[in-house]
Amino acid sequence: MTLKSCCIYSIGVFSILILILGISLNLSNVFPHFLQSVVEKEIVLKNGTAAFKAWENPPAPIYMQFYFFNVTNPMEVLDGDRPAVVEVGPYTYREYRPMEQVNFNSNGTKVGAVNTKTYIFERNMSRGPESELIRTVNVPAVSVMDKFKDDSVVSNLISSYMRSTDTGLFTTRTVGQLLWGYEDSLLKALKAFEPDLDDIFGLFYKANASNDGDYVFFTGQENYKDFARVDTWKGESNLSWWTTDECNMINGTNGASFHPVINKDETLYMFSSDLCRSLYAVFEEDVSVQGIPGYRFSPPSEVFANMTLNPANTGFCVPTGNCMGSGVLNVSVCKQGAPIIMSSPHFYQADEKFVEDVFGMRPIKELHQTAIDVHPLTGIVLQAAKRLQINVYVEKLSTFSQTGNVRTVVFPVLYLNESVVIDDTSAKVLKSIVTQENVVDNIPFMLVGVGIILGVVFMFLMCRQKIPESTTDERQPLLSS
Repeated sequence: MTLKSCCIYSIGVFSILILILGISLNLSNVFPHFLQSVVEKEIVLKNGTAAFKAWENPPAPIYMQFYFFNVTNPMEVLDGDRPAVVEVGPYTYREYRPMEQVNFNSNGTKVGAVNTKTYIFERNMSRGPESELIRTVNVPAVSVMDKFKDDSVVSNLISSYMRSTDTGLFTTRTVGQLLWGYEDSLLKALKAFEPDLDDIFGLFYKANASNDGDYVFFTGQENYKDFARVDTWKGESNLSWWTTDECNMINGTNGASFHPVINKDETLYMFSSDLCRSLYAVFEEDVSVQGIPGYRFSPPSEVFANMTLNPANTGFCVPTGNCMGSGVLNVSVCKQGAPIIMSSPHFYQADEKFVEDVFGMRPIKELHQTAIDVHPLTGIVLQAAKRLQINVYVEKLSTFSQTGNVRTVVFPVLYLNESVVIDDTSAKVLKSIVTQENVVDNIPFMLVGVGIILGVVFMFLMCRQKIPESTTDERQPLLSS
C-alpha cells in the first residue's frame, strides 16, 4: 500500500472514530453533566463567592408597587348593595433588602441573617404623591368590631364611642397613612383598657427599615439543592398557626434565590412570611429575558385551592373545617386576630363568587399572576413579580350599627407587585456563562460535524484515486492496435 493510500484510509478511520465519539458524548451528556457539577460546587453561600455577594446584597433594583381600591359607593354598601371599587395606582417604592447580621456556623453548612427591607418613594414612577386620599374599609374598626362582636356589653360601649367620634365602616386616609401608619382614635381609646395595644395602624406599619425575623439558611455546601433554603425562621423549623403538620412546614427559599441546575419537571418551594405559609411554583413556559434563556415558574391554582380540590390545604382552614373557598387565605391567626384575607390581585385564580361580589374586579393573568423567571443552569432570578392582595372580611354585625346592612364580602383594600429584573452588569456576566454553556453543550455536535466532513473528504479522495486507474485501463487496447 502506497503512502498516499495509507493517508486516505487513515482519514476514513479517523472520521469514523470521531463520529462515534461525538455521538457517544451526545448520548451520555458528559459535557453538560461536567458543567453542571462545576456550577453545583461553585454556587455556594460562602464569603468571597459571587453567589454570596448577590445573596447578601441583591444588585438588581427591586420595586414595590401598591395599587389601592378606592370605594365609590360607601352609602350604598351599607344599604346592602354590591361594593364598587376603582383601582388607583401604582404608588412605587424602591426596595432595598440587604442581608444583615450574617453569621456562618462553624462548618459553613448554615448561615444566619436578617433581611432588612427599606422602602424609598419614587414619585416619578407613581401615579401621584403619598398625600393622595383613598377611601377604603376602616381596617382597625372592622378588627375591633370582629374581636368584640360576641360580647354585647363591650360591643355596645364601643359602638357608642364610634358613633360619638363618627367612626364608621369606611375611612378616608392618605396613601402614606394607610401604608406606614397613623394614630387611630378607636385604638387609642381601647389602649386605656389594654395598655399593650398599639394605637398606630398601617398595613405595613413597622415594615419599613425593619425585618421579618431571624433566618437560618443552608449554604448549599453539602447539597446544591439546599442552596439558600430556609432552615429556621424566628428560631423555629415549623410554623404553629395552622392545624396540620404539612401546612405548618417551612419549605424552600425566601423566594429571592434558588438552587442551580433547575429542571422543568421539578417544583420550586418558597416560604413567605407575608402569607404566613410556604407555597410552591411549577414550570409554565420557556422565556427569554434580555437575551438570556430561562424557565418561568408560577404557583398553580392548587396552591390556594379549597380543601375539596386540594386536601393538602385542609390545615389552612381556620378555625378547623372553616374553609372560605378557593383562591383566598384567612391569615387572621398570624395577624393578631385581624380579619385579613390574602389572595392574588383581583382574585385571580379564586372562585368566581369573590370576583362577582365586588364590582371592579377584573382578573388578568399577565397583570395579576405571580411568576418567577430563572436561568436553569445557575438558578439566578432573571425576572420576578410577586403579586398579593390584602382583603378584609366584612359582615353585618347585629351588635354594631356601623355595619348597617352590609353584605358578607371579602373586601379588597390593595394589592402589591414586588418586581425585579436582572441588572445590566449581571446580565452581561450571565450571557458569557450562557455562551460558554452553549459551546460546551455543542462540543459533541462539533465532533459529529468534523467526523462527517472528514468522511466526505475520505469519499472524495477514494473516488479521485480510482478514476485515473479506470481511464488507463480503457486506453491500453487502442495503443496496442
